[in-house]
Amino acid sequence: MSALTAIDSFSGAGGLSLGLHRAGFDVRSAFDLDEQAVASYVKNFGPHCMVADASKLTGDGLRQQAGLNEGEELDLFAGGPPCQGFSKQKRGAHLGDERNVLVLEYLRLVEELRPRAFLLENVPQLAGVRGRGLVAEFAPTLPNYRIGAHFYRAADYGVAQTRDRFVIVGIRQGVGGGFDVPEPTTPVWLTVRQAIGDLPEPPDDYSEHPEYPNHQAARVTAINLERFSYVPPGGGWRDIPEEKRLECHQGVDTSKGGWPDVYGRLVWDGQAPTITGGFDSFTRGRYGHPEHDRPLTPREAARLQGFPDDFTFVGTRHDVRHQIGNAVPPPLAQAIGESIVRALRGETEGEPDMWQATLDWSVEKTA
Repeated sequence: MSALTAIDSFSGAGGLSLGLHRAGFDVRSAFDLDEQAVASYVKNFGPHCMVADASKLTGDGLRQQAGLNEGEELDLFAGGPPCQGFSKQKRGAHLGDERNVLVLEYLRLVEELRPRAFLLENVPQLAGVRGRGLVAEFAPTLPNYRIGAHFYRAADYGVAQTRDRFVIVGIRQGVGGGFDVPEPTTPVWLTVRQAIGDLPEPPDDYSEHPEYPNHQAARVTAINLERFSYVPPGGGWRDIPEEKRLECHQGVDTSKGGWPDVYGRLVWDGQAPTITGGFDSFTRGRYGHPEHDRPLTPREAARLQGFPDDFTFVGTRHDVRHQIGNAVPPPLAQAIGESIVRALRGETEGEPDMWQATLDWSVEKTA
């Protein structure tokens, strides 16, 4: 049976494409505005990814880029528009963040392409107050699609990370069956030890490990290394002697509030929190190695996202960490992709209309 065709929008380095490829899709075309992310994509998949602004693209242009013949239907249009405008880490005027408009550009391209199915991946907050108005545009804009949405935890699908995502899937009316939310593939969650425990230490001179791409230690100041040395597995800034803490942490009641994950150390037999673009800094969250006094390396973070070791990221350290932190975990993408494949091939019935129930549930889920 021939592979189903797909286009990956806002592709980043290619986490979603990798999962869809494993699920059986032929990802014909991809695009992203980030030049270095596209460079990583091309290095790992080939030249079918382009640097492009979504607002300047058209459905006809994407069809041509994907090599679809006249009359040939696109099976899947997928993508994850940048989510920083919705993230719970975003403060201030998030409702007016211009990046939020990219969801509407994604929606426009679905209208123009009329794929047999579409997939949109984002942070859970997209379904909450910050993005609820945009999500509500889907059903009236795409009346010819059976649309459902679900909140996923990456750890349920083979990733040693408690990353939560919100995914909308639409199957065009009259096409195949309905979409069934995939059952968890790893009901017993993988641990940090299982994900990175076999990796050797990165070189002391901060160079890349000769056998593991992107396995490179971050440069950390001596005082921060000393602070972190006091932190036990599962601990954080509260374990640092008060006189050694950051000034903002001195004189603070450790039994109340604060950010407990700052200067946090992972535990071997637990899971990592959401990997973000700040994973190589103690001050950004619980990203300290479970045993050694250093933050995670890019290769360790990539493994915690579910990337194989032969997937190489290119660019500056800033570029690489953001490509990893912004990526869709490939195992999660694969599980969702496989369920879409079953729907498109008519192997499922699916829910007739989950949409309104999902919107009602999302208020509580993302509060």
